[in-house]
Amino acid sequence: MEILNTAAELQAHTEKWRQAGKRIGLVPTMGALHEGHLQLVRAAARECDVVVTSIFVNPTQFNNPDDFRLYPRLPEADAELLGPAGCTALFLPAVADMYPQPTVLHFDFGALERVMEGAHRPGHFNGVATVVSKLFHLSRPHRAYFGQKDLQQVTIVRQLVADLSFDLEVVAFPTVREADGLAMSSRNRRLDAPARALAPLLYQSLQLAEKMVRDGEATPQAVRQAVREFLSSQPAIELEYIEVADAHTLQPLTDWQPGRPVALCLAAHLGGVRLIDNLVVGR
Repeated sequence: MEILNTAAELQAHTEKWRQAGKRIGLVPTMGALHEGHLQLVRAAARECDVVVTSIFVNPTQFNNPDDFRLYPRLPEADAELLGPAGCTALFLPAVADMYPQPTVLHFDFGALERVMEGAHRPGHFNGVATVVSKLFHLSRPHRAYFGQKDLQQVTIVRQLVADLSFDLEVVAFPTVREADGLAMSSRNRRLDAPARALAPLLYQSLQLAEKMVRDGEATPQAVRQAVREFLSSQPAIELEYIEVADAHTLQPLTDWQPGRPVALCLAAHLGGVRLIDNLVVGR
């Protein structure tokens, strides 16, 4: 596995691979890799000739400076995991290389980003779209792989690809979970023991909501309230939002739409760590 530190290096390799007729898979990450990331890399290795994994803690998508400062950074350990998973090249740039000058371009995804993460993290998806666009231009992938745990991000990246006519396929993989149901996340490393013990309740609350949706007797408002009440029994869990939304548009539901899948999405704080999770339920 090669390690590429600059945009120029990545572009040179991309050109070489393209001229050789290689299919390129891209797995964008912020590092502190876990099994969910590695499953994306393995999938890219199965489906593509070349796999580029990027590790870049992107400052423009953090609205909380402390969150950016505390985000786990483990590049050496990550590199050891990537080679055996099938990664061809690790792109490990510095901030100055990705942002040689401040960006003035602003992305606005309309209603898609006015809800959930976009509503609670102003500017987040502008930062995501900016860095993803840069990575797409530099690596010129045929396929880009993302995890469904970040459902709103995947939806917005798909919109970005459609709007800017990027010649690539966005591949989304199901959320990978710990044995107790907690969605794998780099942020889980920051949970202390008491918070880690409570964290599986987030998934359990979504399972409760899923059952209510499948039963079809409760309204979306009742589903939201049931999740709030379930988690309110643990004061250490600070629920930021619970949303019952159309899985395609991500807009909050006031009643059920026959034949339309439902996205159950939440964010919560445990011990100073912010976690998100979701389930998509067919109807």
